[in-house]
Formats: sequence, structure tokens, C-alpha cells
Amino acid sequence: MLLNDLVSTSLHVAATRSRLTKIDALASLLARLSDDEVEVGVGFLTGGMRQGKIGIGVKAARAALAEDAETEVASLTLMEVDQTFSEIQGLTGPGSGRARIEQLSSLFSRATAEERRFLSQLVVGELRQGALEGVMAEAVATAASLDGAAVRRAAMVAGDLRAIAVAALREGEAGLAAFEITVLRPLQPMLASPADDVASAMAELIDDDGDAAALVEWKLDGARVQVHRTGDVVRVYTRRLHDVTAAVPELVEATLALDVETAILDGETIALRDDGSPHPFQTTMRRFGRRLDVEAMRRELPLSIFFFDLLFLDGAAMIDRPLSERLDALAECVPERLRVPSRRLSDLAEAERFVADAIQRGHEGAMAKNLTAPYAAGSRGRAWLKLKPVHTLDLVVLAAEWGSGRRRGTLSNLHLGARDAERGGFVMLGKTFKGLTDALLTWQTRELLAREVERTRRAVVVRPELVVEIAFNDVQASTRYAGGLALRFARVKRYRTDKTADEADSFDAVRQIYSSATGLEPPPR
Repeated sequence: MLLNDLVSTSLHVAATRSRLTKIDALASLLARLSDDEVEVGVGFLTGGMRQGKIGIGVKAARAALAEDAETEVASLTLMEVDQTFSEIQGLTGPGSGRARIEQLSSLFSRATAEERRFLSQLVVGELRQGALEGVMAEAVATAASLDGAAVRRAAMVAGDLRAIAVAALREGEAGLAAFEITVLRPLQPMLASPADDVASAMAELIDDDGDAAALVEWKLDGARVQVHRTGDVVRVYTRRLHDVTAAVPELVEATLALDVETAILDGETIALRDDGSPHPFQTTMRRFGRRLDVEAMRRELPLSIFFFDLLFLDGAAMIDRPLSERLDALAECVPERLRVPSRRLSDLAEAERFVADAIQRGHEGAMAKNLTAPYAAGSRGRAWLKLKPVHTLDLVVLAAEWGSGRRRGTLSNLHLGARDAERGGFVMLGKTFKGLTDALLTWQTRELLAREVERTRRAVVVRPELVVEIAFNDVQASTRYAGGLALRFARVKRYRTDKTADEADSFDAVRQIYSSATGLEPPPR
């Protein structure tokens, strides 16, 4: 297939708001791909490359684009582009940086203007085109004439939509059968949505006709981990599915002490003080640095593990079972001291006391969970709700303005965006410079400049990669921003270096907070 066909589809998808139109356009393109092209095409359409990073940053991409040569005749094929990316990735040694630019320039010289824009954004990870993974999963199902739920489930378990697309389009339903939950292959974690308060969460989760209680548990301010065990082999994965087993030997030891043969457990690891109170999140994250003397760090900053869910046990997948059954099984194989404190409650006053106690002990807040819900891997739904003492959202830094006074020379005032699940990209919600320590100012200036895309007199526009947790009082209507909403009294709590921009909170969550607080419909976009 010609690259131009894919680029044209990408532009069409980005230009429409209709989810069905997006799905139909993508499915039509997928149906025309050869078996060899599927992995490459799905990757390009969802903003990634088969090779991952190929050593091309923003400056290198700009240098390649500086060569004015381009063509009006579309001739590049998907596989030619993919092969070039592999060759660029393979360049090493002295002079490899310049060689990468020259090879990318050569590729761009054979591309049309639209193809050049597409490829330059793709190689630096800035491609935002509306072909989100949820939409693409539906398109794969449509192109392969399969049930959408089956494709979504396989993608969630595999954690790789490209592999699912290849299997679905080549082998149909039989291809998906190979993607069942498997020990030592991490799956996407189930995610939570913010709730306004304990009362609204309990009202939403308790069904008078069904289960008359909700699970309320402490929300620990640590690092989310997924722990796999088969026999004497243990692997520990982060929420981004990175293997960190070597950095956390005490988690391995704790898991090996369990009376199980095979298991996949979801939990939180956290560094605790001698009195049992939690260290700050950033302190816990020191255990996951790149170059560590693990034993020295373990002595200085030991980690504790607290499990809250069981996804697989002794040969049986648990994710389709209700939470109540998973918790019962968890209690049988994991001692109470290794489980997140929780209670099954129906009384609002008891739930509020439980949440207040968690906060008083220094924890982030609490979670409220639907006891009848399955484990929806990769999903951010309403079965799990976050309860925090103030509103917080995980947002993406879009740009930053230079500071003044004692902050001169640092990037201070952050431009904040929520993930636009409907259209792709991000919706700006306002700015803040509050809550920044001198150390954080220094760190964010360095990190933001490393992601610089363009610069104006006052600000630096950056690649939308850094996720920052923002506390705020409420959401108000605003004509200043395209989304019609802005945060009031926003302040920085911390950077979420464990999250990607795709895991940031959505603009729909912001609209829901506004509606819940005001009783009004959000302003039209």
C-alpha cells in the first residue's frame, strides 16, 4: 500500500468527530492492507512505529525537514518507510547522528508535503490524529468481521493492539484465541475515574436490586505493580508494563512466600516509615531509578507490598469474575498484612469515617469499587472510583512560560491540557505556577526543554508527554479556552513520571466534575 493512502485516511479521521465515521474509514483501510503491512499500518495510524524509538529527536527531525526537496507524486510504500526506519535505528557509532538525519532527509525528499508532515510528527511521537486505540480496536473488529468485545478483550490482555490486528485480520476468531491471560505476559491495568465525594461514589456503586455494598479501600500513594509468579519464577511489572523485577527483591521474596503455584496479582508498593506512615511518592519512586545499588537502596528505603486484586490463580483466569469473588480468593492465598486495608460497606457514615481515617494516616485517599464488576483491563470506567480530599486530575503539560523575578531563567507557568478522548489531542484547561518548589522548577525546566517543539517570546511549546497531578478547587465556565472550561485555583501536586500522556485524565472527566458541582450542562465546545 502507498503511504499516501494511509496519510489520507489519517487526515480524514482527524477531521471528523463521528466515531462511526472514524471506524468505517479505518476499517476500509485495514481491509486493503496485506498481511505484512498490518502491523506497520496499525502502528502508524495509532501514532507509533514497529521499531519504537529510532534515535530521531525534534532537532534531528527539523534538520531533515530543512531540506526543501519534496515530490508531488506519491510513490512511497508503507514497507519502504518501515524498512528505512529499521535502517535508521541500526545506525550506531561516530557520525551516526548525522547519518540518521541524512537518511531521514532522503526519505522526506521522496514524500509529498502531507506525507512529510505525517512522518515528521510520527518519528518524534507527536502524531495526534484521532485514531485512538479504542477506535482502532473497533475498526479491527469491523475489518475482520469479529465481535468488538472479543477484539477489545484480546487487546487488553495482550497489551499490544498491533499483534491483535495481525492475528484478527489473518486468522479471524481463531487468531484471537491465542491471546488469553498468561503468566509472565503483563496485561493492561484496570484504571479508575475520579468521584466528587464519598456520598456520590457510594450512591453510584450500590445497586439496591443487586449487591447492597461497595468495597472501600485505602488509596496508597505508591507505585502500581503487577506481580506474576509461576513456580519459583517471579516477575514484577510497572503500570506501564516495564519489568522492574531486579529493582525490587523484597517483592519477589514476599510473592515466593505465598501458597500459590501460578498467580497474577495487582497491587501497590510503597516505602513506609518506621511508624508505618507512608513516605512521599517521589521517595518511593527512588527505588526505580536507572542505575541503582539495589541492596544499598533496599537497606536505606525498604519497600512494602500491598495487593488489592487477583487476576489469575493456579491455572484459572479470574478477570471475568466479579470483584467480590476475586477478593475472596485473594484473602485465601495472601495474608492480611500484604493486602490493602478495605471494607465492604453500605452505610455512608461508615464509608466516610473509613476514608477520613485513611487520609489521617497520611494516605492519598480511598478507592470505592463495584463488587459485582469484572476486571476490565486497560479500561477507565466507573466501576472503580478515586476518592481524594480535594479534586485532582492528571493532566499533560502543553507549554510553559518563562518565570520572572526569582524564577527568571526557569520555565514556570504551565499550560495544562486534558486528554481529548473524542477528537484526539488535548484540551487546554488553564495555567498554573503554584505549588512549585525550587527543586521542581529546576527539574521541570530541564525536562521541558528536552521536549521543546517551538519557542515564542514568552513560552516554550513542548511535546505533550509529561503528566502532572494538579489539585484544584472546582471547574468554572470560561470563554478563554476552546473547551469552555477552566480550573480554579489549580496547583501542582507532583509529576506523574509513572504515567504516559495516554493515561492522563480525559476532558469528559472535567466536564463531569463541572456538571456534578453546578447541576448545569457544560458549555458547548
